Amino acid sequence: MSRSNVNLLDLPDEILLVILKKLNNIDVLYSFIDINNEHLNSLAYEKIFSDTLNFVSIDNVSAIDQEKLDRFCKDILPKIHENVKCFILEPISMECILHAADYRNLTELKLFNFTQEVVLNYFTNQSSIRYIFQEKITNLIIANNDKRMG
Repeated sequence: MSRSNVNLLDLPDEILLVILKKLNNIDVLYSFIDINNEHLNSLAYEKIFSDTLNFVSIDNVSAIDQEKLDRFCKDILPKIHENVKCFILEPISMECILHAADYRNLTELKLFNFTQEVVLNYFTNQSSIRYIFQEKITNLIIANNDKRMG
């Protein structure tokens, strides 16, 4: 019986995309954008991986550490900014992410783990990101964890 040497990269793009869609978008973007493999790099730029980006922690485990967040804000988001339609964010990363690029197609924000103080801070005229709420967002969801709100 002969063994065949089949490499993952030998698979057609359609199959690779099916496999990559099973992964977290943040992980796909972080792992494949600007790596030394042009094929995987080009697949990571597909809109399906960047139209909705979820940066929220799950079960108190950080979804993204500071080093990863820095790379997203400096290197990745400026390259995919036109694809982004929706962000799912927490207060800790919101400003860095929203200031990373001009998201022309951003229309939806889902904000999680916000307290009343944080919400009041971002929805004032002094907020550095108020223009995003005023000019771009047509769908805003805020989930708070403050017993006093609401």
